[in-house]
Amino acid sequence: MNVHILEMPLDFGASRHGSDMGPSAIRLAGIKEKLETLGHRTFEHVNIFSPSSQEYEDPGNPRAKFLPQIVRACTGLAAEVESIASAGDFPLVLGGDHSIVLGTLAGVSAAVGKEGKSLGVLYVDAHGDFNTPETSPSGNIHGECLAASAGIGLPELTDLYFKGRKVDPKNICFVGTRDLDPGEKLLMKDAGVTVFTMSDIDRIGFSAVVRQVLDFFCDIDCMHVSFDMDVLDPMFAPGTGIPLPGGMTNREALLLMEEIASTGKVRSAEIVEVNPILDVRNRTAILAVSLAARLLGEKLY
Repeated sequence: MNVHILEMPLDFGASRHGSDMGPSAIRLAGIKEKLETLGHRTFEHVNIFSPSSQEYEDPGNPRAKFLPQIVRACTGLAAEVESIASAGDFPLVLGGDHSIVLGTLAGVSAAVGKEGKSLGVLYVDAHGDFNTPETSPSGNIHGECLAASAGIGLPELTDLYFKGRKVDPKNICFVGTRDLDPGEKLLMKDAGVTVFTMSDIDRIGFSAVVRQVLDFFCDIDCMHVSFDMDVLDPMFAPGTGIPLPGGMTNREALLLMEEIASTGKVRSAEIVEVNPILDVRNRTAILAVSLAARLLGEKLY
């Protein structure tokens, strides 16, 4: 397979700096070399977005900070992703904060839509990212990005790249969620997304959750996988912007990626929120490489 590694060093969507260096950390952890050992041909895209520093930019709307900058960057990303996916290749986007899902989903949705196929999203994240400016406690767009992709929120975000929602919320499945704001929780329930929280994992076991996730995508043609490293317990991934205790283990995350790969439906993916400033000996970036490898066909035996 042709895998296009797109580096998106965007951290305008979050309050904490450092995730803009995540793509470089993952590159230095050997993602290109790892994927090539699996037989993939890799292409690197490193100049999609050339950011200035947040300190030199006006955040603008306090309920949707840095909105013009994020829209501009994610529109450019969407065009790249659509071109790659339309050619039958695999776009693998490295963040950056999770606001980049606006661009990735817009691009793959445009490509899949032209084929007349349905699109689902596996969202592996400690958070819901399903706020709007009215419900967000922070005004950070990385907490509003998936709601906007599902057609809920500011028009500048819901209509990014092309008018209308990029994914039907009923085709969105969360895994590993453990920190939801009150307002976004109500929005998620109203929208009809499917959520497997860490409590669900503790209650019925991870294998049972994985089986239900596979069943969820059974009648959906194509999948996008969006993996936020903060879904993992900080014991395994210390280098993330919002580390929360009680997360998934590295073994659970690797199994999930391997099982999702077995469906043959994954068309695109992104790995976000690697923050080298907070990391220990690049452990989080190294784990990100292993997760990408499992998603793209690596097996233990």
